[in-house]
Amino acid sequence: MSKQVRMGIVGVGNMGGFHADYMNQVPNAVLAAICDTDEAKGQKCADKHKVPYFKTHQEMLASGLVDAILIATPHYDHVPIALDAFAANVHVLCEKPVSVGVAAARKLNEAYTSKYSHLKFGLMFQQRTSPSYQKLRQLISEGELGEITRITWIVTNWFRTWSYYASGGWRATWGGEGGGVLINQCPHNLDLMQWLMGGMMPTKVTAIANIGKTHPIEVEDEVSALLEYGNGAIGHFITTTGEAPGTNRLEICGEQGKIIAEHGKLHFSRTRKNVRTVRETDPASFASVEVWEIEVPPTKSVEAHKTITDKFVSVIVNDLPNDSLIAPGLEGVKGLELGNAMLLSGVTHESVSLPIDGAKYDQLLLDLAKQYAGRKVLKENTAGADMAGSFQK
Repeated sequence: MSKQVRMGIVGVGNMGGFHADYMNQVPNAVLAAICDTDEAKGQKCADKHKVPYFKTHQEMLASGLVDAILIATPHYDHVPIALDAFAANVHVLCEKPVSVGVAAARKLNEAYTSKYSHLKFGLMFQQRTSPSYQKLRQLISEGELGEITRITWIVTNWFRTWSYYASGGWRATWGGEGGGVLINQCPHNLDLMQWLMGGMMPTKVTAIANIGKTHPIEVEDEVSALLEYGNGAIGHFITTTGEAPGTNRLEICGEQGKIIAEHGKLHFSRTRKNVRTVRETDPASFASVEVWEIEVPPTKSVEAHKTITDKFVSVIVNDLPNDSLIAPGLEGVKGLELGNAMLLSGVTHESVSLPIDGAKYDQLLLDLAKQYAGRKVLKENTAGADMAGSFQK
């Protein structure tokens, strides 16, 4: 027998408003309430959808009108809102990232595992629904590449203008957003970097992180990282918001060839023989490896965000295990830790071993906020010409 899940949305900025618009199209779901601390914005969205408005998430949770919430607030609010929802016996679907630092994410995971596992806890990592990434994960999990030897992701197509960073006072600040390109633009890439590999995480990260290199902001806008894995594999992650034209190219190499994911397509350079076997046993000094060039057909495309929500509601209705979700909440700490490690290494100029010290990372953010206070001087609706003279080192 079907059950209707009453959904509340906390935070109706760009993403929250987007989720509200499709919510009543999700099978077995109904938009039941809107919450936003900005009363004008929240009331406008509530009026549009003819549902009650609440100024605080506590009021929404206490109303008894929602069975589940979708959190689409600034990053630092994600964990406290999720914990309050769990305490109110309400399911949680949270926008990325799950938190700013791993310490808070671990706290949330521990609370969920120990007290609230009867509830459903998911994340809006909608890029996991991409046909090419779905197929790539399948190929890797089924051993088509053999043991993985290299992962290289150049994702520099996050170009942003100075005006973008001036569009909100919380943007590009340590206190408001918790960082720059790693916590804002790249959470999906960082999540995919471990999810595609079946959860495989590096043991050490060494990085260079440039703060305000191409924008007058107090957070990082360019990062290059080197990742070392326990099996000897090596990884590279290169990103920036200051480069154009940008690149989005993922290469994954293994002992059976190389797969390139680019422009929504997969190209598989499949070696007919195992590369390690040829390398170690072939008597020829300059042996060649036979390669088959294959264009891999992807799976069928879907409506990404709605698909995540569809599955979340279905898991609630059918009381399926939480790991039936496309992006279970407990997995959010993995990609987050990759980003935290890159920033920690990039700022301290030291290699960082995983798992990282969560308290050390939190202290780093406090130190950076103090060190760069006042550097982010861009104001909303300020013209680029005016900004140019306001960059304070």
